[in-house]
Amino acid sequence: MSDETKATLLRYLQSGRDALVWKLEGLSEYDVRRPMVPSGTNLLGIVKHVASVEAGYLGDVFGRPYPVPFPWFAPDAEPNADMWATEEESRDSIVGLYRDVWAHSDATVTALNLDAIGEVPWWTEDHRRVSLHRILTHMIAETHRHAGHADIVRELIDGAAGWQATNSNLPELGPDEWASHRDRVEAAARKASE
Repeated sequence: MSDETKATLLRYLQSGRDALVWKLEGLSEYDVRRPMVPSGTNLLGIVKHVASVEAGYLGDVFGRPYPVPFPWFAPDAEPNADMWATEEESRDSIVGLYRDVWAHSDATVTALNLDAIGEVPWWTEDHRRVSLHRILTHMIAETHRHAGHADIVRELIDGAAGWQATNSNLPELGPDEWASHRDRVEAAARKASE
């Protein structure tokens, strides 16, 4: 596969990364940390989780571990420790970690061919051997999946929604128009359930 394919995959991965970090902008410390659904999902926790996952897939899997261990993955760590930020973990430190992981991951992608083989020890044995191309595709899907979660969480916090600061990828409607649209969707849901 070509360098052009690699560049395209990295561009899609980076667009998801950027979307995740952008969802934190303009919010208070409380708002980036507060759980918005029963599972505790929160914006800063999503960024922490995706940074951790990316470090594993684009580091450990290819024998290039991220140089700093994550205490939230230690054997004695509590469940879901990677999905929220403690009081001691600052927004800047988590975003900084994520950006450092990007650099480490990008170095892995630059150093290897897309057909390079790695091993995912946490996958079932019959699926563990993977190519860099497959893992990049997996990481793009994972990052964009969580960017979608972040979009919904951000909308629950302050109504802000969309893809990026320069292109929301949503119709340009005012608050009254969005309220009217939501009411119409609600009415249709109620009518369909009768």
